[in-house]
Amino acid sequence: MSLLILAITMSACSNGGNSNGGNSNGGNSNGDHRERRIPEGFGYVHEHIPDAKYDIRYYTEDNFVGTRVDGYLAPVAILTDEALLALKNAADELREKGYGMIIFDAYRPQKAVDHFVRWARDPADTLTKQKYYPEVDKADLFTKGYIAERSGHTRGSTIDLSLYDLETGEEVDMGSGFDLFGPPSHHDSDLVTPEQVANRILLKETMERHGFLPYSREWWHYRLADEPYPDTFFDFDVQ
Repeated sequence: MSLLILAITMSACSNGGNSNGGNSNGGNSNGDHRERRIPEGFGYVHEHIPDAKYDIRYYTEDNFVGTRVDGYLAPVAILTDEALLALKNAADELREKGYGMIIFDAYRPQKAVDHFVRWARDPADTLTKQKYYPEVDKADLFTKGYIAERSGHTRGSTIDLSLYDLETGEEVDMGSGFDLFGPPSHHDSDLVTPEQVANRILLKETMERHGFLPYSREWWHYRLADEPYPDTFFDFDVQ
């Protein structure tokens, strides 16, 4: 699937206006006072990391649900201001090493999580099993920690991402695809090559240096340790 790449010259109107009031974290400072489509305290990744690429699967049908997910109205990535600053710092470090970020998901509305739960509770819907959970029984997705009724993404400071080579533009090989539910995606998996392990470690150690915590079952998943809204689950749309 080709990556959905956001041009940094997208107008503020098409992206929902100024994301953070032009603060020191790199937001738009042109005095645009259009009505915001996201709450104060949140911003857009593309306004902070201009060379990031985007593969927002939940905006498309290429995801484990098999259809566009509720609440995804645009292929953009939104985070809290605190997570954006930490992610920008991680991106700056990776850029010096020749890598850019590929963003799969960031803030996720509660309505999207509810959509996942409805899908997971429908045993007849196995359209995407071969690609996304070939070795896991759909009935076990809850108990194995792949689907839950609450998600850290909904608090706004969790990001799903990978890397690409700045020179070639090619995605770095992490040994399994995004949202593959199963052992190959685990950080301690012995089903990936030494090179793939090294690539995962590069991402993991960089994210950890900038305040993010990994999730053991998903090499792509990172949560800001000092998240600003640890008890709040938001439901505004991704737009």
